[in-house]
Amino acid sequence: MKKNLCNLTFLVSLLFAVGCGPTAQKQATEHVANSKVYTHPSWTKNANIYEVNIRQYTNEGTFAAFEKHMPRLKEMGVDILWIMPIHPIGEINRKGTLGSYYAVKDYQQVNPEFGNMEDFKHMVSTAHELGMYVIIDWVANHTSWDNWLMQSHPDWYTRDSLNKVVAPVADWADVADLDYNVPELREYIAQSMEFWVKEANIDGYRCDVACMVPTDFWINVRVRLDSIKPVFMLAECESKEILSAFDMIYGWDFHHIMNQIAQKKQDVQALNTYFTKIDTVYDADEYYMNFTSNHDENSWNGTEYDRMGVAAPAMAVLAATVPGMPLIYTGQEDKLSRKLNFFEKDPIAWNDFTLQGFYQKLLTLKHDNKALWNGAAGGSMQIVANSGTNVFSFIRQNGPDKVLVVLNLTDTEQSVKFEESQIFGVYQSLFAQTQVSIEKEANLKLEPWGYLVLTAIK
Repeated sequence: MKKNLCNLTFLVSLLFAVGCGPTAQKQATEHVANSKVYTHPSWTKNANIYEVNIRQYTNEGTFAAFEKHMPRLKEMGVDILWIMPIHPIGEINRKGTLGSYYAVKDYQQVNPEFGNMEDFKHMVSTAHELGMYVIIDWVANHTSWDNWLMQSHPDWYTRDSLNKVVAPVADWADVADLDYNVPELREYIAQSMEFWVKEANIDGYRCDVACMVPTDFWINVRVRLDSIKPVFMLAECESKEILSAFDMIYGWDFHHIMNQIAQKKQDVQALNTYFTKIDTVYDADEYYMNFTSNHDENSWNGTEYDRMGVAAPAMAVLAATVPGMPLIYTGQEDKLSRKLNFFEKDPIAWNDFTLQGFYQKLLTLKHDNKALWNGAAGGSMQIVANSGTNVFSFIRQNGPDKVLVVLNLTDTEQSVKFEESQIFGVYQSLFAQTQVSIEKEANLKLEPWGYLVLTAIK
């Protein structure tokens, strides 16, 4: 294993030394398409992740103000804090008053809107003291138009046939596309990513539009970061190939299926098909992130209640118990029921944290029950037939740990029976805290969009 890793590191380093044109990039990517240059950090095996929107989290919108919420999040069961981009935001072509986090003006500075470097480092240190980990959002594909690179290294940007720098996507008018055919750019971005691990002791990155950046670049970076400390890497991408360098990718397909089932545009068969694909395409130890909301969904497509309505809690249960790592977005534990403005100050008015206990039960179960652990550390998923109409049921088991989940994905009450003997037994209900006996001919009654999470009594 070490020999293979060394050979791969040498290959990527050599490509960087001689320059990485498109052909070299393609060859490197093909070489590593099914090879991983990392092992998951041990602390990720039963971890949950929470996305932090610093600007909107508090009235102050600062790292220091957010710190006050961290003990609460720890109690809720959060392990990984994904902090949306912390860097200064460009002013040229800025959208709105405050601009997009994703229009980065300087990769090695802190946005003064949130505080200073010492404030950020203090937040990371506090997270570590609480037993949590911090990853920051990294925007490698593009910069703001007034990033200092534009003046100092204009040749690092992608240009059109008229030699004009271009945006990566027409609608992204506030950012300029970087050209990863330039070896010097690759080295600068890699060094900048090393900077935050060394300087602030962060634990990894969530990488924005990661599939728009060459995979061989990420491979090189992952090896370099892991040489400093074991890091966790999340790619905004849904590609098998990119798992060569990243611990986890997005479960976008799963997310869209949940929305469509809630809107009665699909049924349980869509879930059966999806999980068959997952079992076929992905390895047991590959992570994918499951979510009912995130910053993109909330701001552009609406809250989970806009998209899923009364089905939202059932979908949250589904996302937290199937294979993969569950994500909670800023405000979901308070039943946030509005879009957050992306380019303006729009703080959350925290109330009574209505769903804190709901999520705490799910996240704590993830910690404690090995059947729900991530990747190969957890139990595989077996879909279980039932007598219901559009009722989805499955078991996950790892040794003596077994979890049975039953979800009524309809707006009518259902009575459900099971025939498969491997699920028969006595269980504890996670939410009702009562014992439930599952045996042949026994009926389970589920209210509309109801759910049961049952743990086998050992």
